[in-house]
Order: sequence, then C-alpha cells, then structure tokens
Amino acid sequence: MDCKVPKPLKVNLVWSTDSPEFTHLSWALTQSSLIGVDAEWKPIRSHQSDFPTVTLLQLACQLGPRLNSESGELNELDESVVFLVDLSLIPPSSIWELLKEVFDSPDVLKLGFKFKQDLVYLSSTFCSQGCESGFERLEPYLDITSIYNHLHHKHLGRKLPRETKSLATICKEVLGISLSKELQCSDWSHRPLTEEQINYAARDAHCLLEIFNIFQAKVAQEVFGAGNSCDNISELHSATLDLGLKKILEKPDVRNKNISFKFGEALDIVRATASSPYSQFLSQGVVSRLSCRNTMPMDESLTKIVKKYGEKIILKESDRKPKTSKKKGKRKSSVVVVSREKQFDNFSDWQGPPPWDLSLGGDGCPKFLCDVMVEGLAKHLRCVGIDAAIPRSKKPEPRELIDQASKENRVLLTRDAKLLRHQYLIKNQIYRVKSLLKNEQLREVIETFELKISEDQLMSRCTKCNGRFIQKPLTTEEAVEAAKGFQRIPNCLFDKDLEFWQCMDCNQLYWEVLSVILVLSMLFFFFPF
Repeated sequence: MDCKVPKPLKVNLVWSTDSPEFTHLSWALTQSSLIGVDAEWKPIRSHQSDFPTVTLLQLACQLGPRLNSESGELNELDESVVFLVDLSLIPPSSIWELLKEVFDSPDVLKLGFKFKQDLVYLSSTFCSQGCESGFERLEPYLDITSIYNHLHHKHLGRKLPRETKSLATICKEVLGISLSKELQCSDWSHRPLTEEQINYAARDAHCLLEIFNIFQAKVAQEVFGAGNSCDNISELHSATLDLGLKKILEKPDVRNKNISFKFGEALDIVRATASSPYSQFLSQGVVSRLSCRNTMPMDESLTKIVKKYGEKIILKESDRKPKTSKKKGKRKSSVVVVSREKQFDNFSDWQGPPPWDLSLGGDGCPKFLCDVMVEGLAKHLRCVGIDAAIPRSKKPEPRELIDQASKENRVLLTRDAKLLRHQYLIKNQIYRVKSLLKNEQLREVIETFELKISEDQLMSRCTKCNGRFIQKPLTTEEAVEAAKGFQRIPNCLFDKDLEFWQCMDCNQLYWEVLSVILVLSMLFFFFPF
C-alpha cells in the first residue's frame, strides 16, 4: 500500500500554567473520552543509575466521535487536538493533580504504545519534584500492540512475541502513512525544540487515535450483538487485510451494503440519570469511579470496548527502582577517562586528509562506509553519485567495520560514540555524523568533506546496491525485456519517451526523468542558489 502524506495537526505547546494553551488543555481533558499519551526524554547513557527525566508529555485529545452514527463510516472531519506539555518549563507539581485524575479516570480511555516504561519514567520525574507517589496506574488503558494483534486476528491476552511490530510499521500497515522515527533519540532536554521535533512528537501521539478509530470500526460487530443497537453489519475477511484496513472499511461489501452502526447520542448520555446503561456497567464492576472529575462520560460504544478489551498499567514497587547491573568491574582511573574524552573530542571534528586523497596515494574518488546507525545516509549519498557502501554483515563488530573501511580506503561514517573510543583507530578513518535527519546528514557530509557534486553524477549509482549503471541507456522495449520476472515497470511509462538505466551489479532498472527530478528537488531544497 502506498504511503500517504499525513494531514497537518492542531498542535498546542503548553509551557506555562498561565498560558492560553494550558487553559485549552484543561478544557479539552474534560471533553475527551479518548486520549493518546506519549512521553519523550533525553536518551539514556549506558550504566546510568537513575531513570531519565521526562521533558515532554504528549496528549492527543479526541473531542468528538469519528464514526458517523448513521452510516458507520469514518468522518473526514477530525475533531482532535494535540498538546505538548513542556515539563522542563512547567513545574510538575502544578499539573500533577490534573494528570493523575486523567490517568485514573474511568471516563477516559487512554491509548499508548508500550507505555509502561514511559509511565515509570514519568512517575520518577514527578516524584523527584515532590509530587507524592507520582503515578501508580493508568486505567482504563489500551495498547496499540494489542489493537494491532486483534486487527490481524491474533489472540488477545497472550504473551506477545519478543519481536513485536514497531509503531512506524503499524502506522504504515493500518493507516497507510509513513511515520519517521529519526528524531526518537534526539536530545529532548534541549530548548527550544526544533520544528521537526514538535511535528514528530505530535504525530507520535495523534496516530494512536487514528489507529484506534480503525480498530473501533472493525470490532464494532463483535462489541455490539445483533440485538444491541447494531444494523447492517458486513463481515471483513482476513484475506483482505493486505489491501489496507482503512481502505477496506471505506469499501462496500459484495452486497453493496456499507458497514453501518447505530450509536447512542452523546447528548442522551449526558442527560441520562443514575439508571442509565452506563451506570449499570459501573454497578457490574466494569470500571470503578476513582475520581469526581467533571468529565463527559464515555459513549456506549467506548464503554463496551473498555469492558471487553480494556487493560490497565499498575506500577509495582520493583518498577520504581532502576535495574542496575550485578557485574562488578574494576574501577577505571581518572587518567584513562580523561584520555578517552580527549580521543572522543579529536574524532568529533574531521581532521583529514581522507584516505582517497592523492597525497596519500589515493585515487581522488570519495568513498564512505555507513554503519547501521546511518545506513539510510548511504542511499542519499548514492543519489548524488558518491560511492557509499554498507557493512557486509547485519551486525558487524567494531573491528570488522574498521577493517572494511581500511581495506577499501573508505571513511567510516557513524553516530555511535563508542566506535570513536577504540585505540586502533587513526584520525582520518572515521567521522561521527552530528545531524539526525537524513537530508541534513547528506548536507553535513558534503560540506565537511568539501565534496563536489556535478550534474553528471546525479543518479549515476544504484541506490540499492551502490553499483554502477550500464553506460548505454535502454529503450522501453529493452527495459521491459530486462525486467521480466524481476521488476515491474508501471504501465503509465510505456507511452513516455523515457530512457531506462540498469545497474550492472544487481540489474535494478531506473527511469531517468523521474529519478533526476527527485534528486534535483532534494538538492535545490538543501542547497538553494
């Protein structure tokens, strides 16, 4: 399924309790029965004895139902808003009570992605600021991994496999959107936040709401029985999941009947008395009212989803203590620490000349080796004609990387600070990339090594394997013949007067016009004239 460009979000950066954004947040929390939560912190360094300090809390509030009560289809209008609460500027004690009520409230379903660790760090951050016990629980709660497993007809309640899907993968499969995770390990304690960090943080929380909306529409036929306000339900077969869940829900079935559900009106629920169906669920022990927070109660569909699929996170005493390693090592002298810090500083800035320099007996052609942390940078370098290899094995040892770079006269590009500490490194063999985004990394490498990029170099290398193209371009007929059983050429290209190029190493086919336009657009954006 092709990835779509995510729609712009309504984002409010909450940095003070006196700001209009905080007032908006307080109001939104009373109007939302569905909230996506996420947290960000400065990346943890190895052997850290304390939990990291959470510096940003994301709250995505859905202010209105996305399912149309008449047709059962998803409304195009998205009445949601995202709040980024800056915990480095707002005293945690001033918002602790507000957040605790939300986390404990039975009227609010909280969504998260493997949020237990986030809750541990968040609780530790608030405890360190004198907020009593921090946060002990999150209930009712629903994890996106559980939603994904249910959408794929896996059994809920069972222990998930160790290698679960990432949030980016789930977003691509369920929503058809690409969720970049490049900024996940950026420094979230540094202020001000960049525009890219703000967009990343907001998107991370908002996608939880979107995935749940797909889930709600998919499982409504299971939550509501034939006699419980359900009408014209059509079955979705597991074989059609590959088409994309969102597309399936928007398509009619073979009988041309759209999925349709009847939900109780929110206004009726608000006006209901203590004898309402919602109160009956409370008496049956579905949820327990832990606070007297003045919020809108859940509508009938959410209440039944909580009853059937709801989870909870409860922190134990052992969860509140950082797990320290039991291995005892020798105490390192301060002299060694200082010398390694100096070595790290020496390699942080490029000192050259590079191994391909003519003065060192090189051929003058820049060559790089991108380790697994900057593997995506290799494709960007290949787009502009730079020789950029990747490690031979999937999990190479540091010595393997350094040996490969040395034998092939390449500069090793990495973001791994540990690699810079090895004693057998030489100063012109490795460079630590500072930028996080791939396009910015490309610009950094071009500027640092003073690379000359000409028009002839664009798309002169295969982005797949780093190989060179066959010198003579192929005609459409030759390209179709070369692609048989290997690669599909879009039909829309057959009536175009295009030249095709083929990699001599992996046989991958490219068509010149579209590829060059793509590369030129990238270069003009980052290197404006």
